[in-house]
Amino acid sequence: MTPKTPELPPLNLPPVDLKYKMEDNILKIYDPLRDKYVALTQEEYVRRHFTQWMIDSLNYPASNIANEVGLRVNDTLKRCDTLVIDRYGAPLMIVEYKAPVVEITQKTFDQIVRYNMKLNAKYLIVSNGLNHYCCKIDYKANNYQFIARIPDYKELIRDFSDN
Repeated sequence: MTPKTPELPPLNLPPVDLKYKMEDNILKIYDPLRDKYVALTQEEYVRRHFTQWMIDSLNYPASNIANEVGLRVNDTLKRCDTLVIDRYGAPLMIVEYKAPVVEITQKTFDQIVRYNMKLNAKYLIVSNGLNHYCCKIDYKANNYQFIARIPDYKELIRDFSDN
């Protein structure tokens, strides 16, 4: 029996065909990147839409995207929501998700910057499914800038090879 699809908020992302199942009285959503069902939370709902948009519209190879990547920051185990890597496994982009009801604040950016101190990705993205912020880091000039749109994969690779 297929569980009833929950009422979830509309997002500022293209619709996605989602697979649900009920397991141990927990509604779960299928994440093809992890190849497993995970508990459906609003943050997971945003992640699922965002990663599918990256694959379908921005041409990111699914094989270069990983969800819930563990890393150690100041002797504490943390989880990076989404990590995009190049073909050699080097970090290109980190994406941090929040639920649509969560306002994106400086605290959110502080969190992703802490992760990036370990990963040294060139792009940082924060999204609550409604608002998406993309920051490009220039390590040579030791600065960053917010950019108006999220680059497609070809731009990301081209830009990354320039530095």
